[in-house]
Formats: sequence, structure tokens, C-alpha cells
Amino acid sequence: MQTDFSVGDRVRLIASPPYLKTAAPMPMLRSRTLVTPGEVGVILGRQPGNYWSVRFTNGAYLLEKQYLEFASQ
Repeated sequence: MQTDFSVGDRVRLIASPPYLKTAAPMPMLRSRTLVTPGEVGVILGRQPGNYWSVRFTNGAYLLEKQYLEFASQ
């Protein structure tokens, strides 16, 4: 079983973090309600601080691995 994410992997948000940090060159904090648990996104890459950049339907956000799981194909 794969234990770490790779670019292009589909992942599911399993819990909402206290806030969302945008995956922009100058990250901004956004409301946690922009992405709901269960929503599926695509890994764009790994970022410093053990964050993953994930593209969801309404934007790309930086999330820690504890909030993500592999989505079934």
C-alpha cells in the first residue's frame, strides 16, 4: 500500500482544518467552509513545512497529510 502522496494522486479531505491556506505564491488564510470533508482533489506537489498543495474545484490549498486520504479511483 502506498504511504505517501505523489503529484497527480487523487485525495479526499477527511476533516476540515481550522482554516485553509491558499497555495499561492503569497498564501492567504481562507474560511474552512470553502472545502467540505469528502471533497476530492488532486495533489499538485509537496511544500515546505510538510504541507501538500491540493487542487479542489474552487481553488488550490495547502493541507497537512492528517487531513487527507487517498481517494478510490
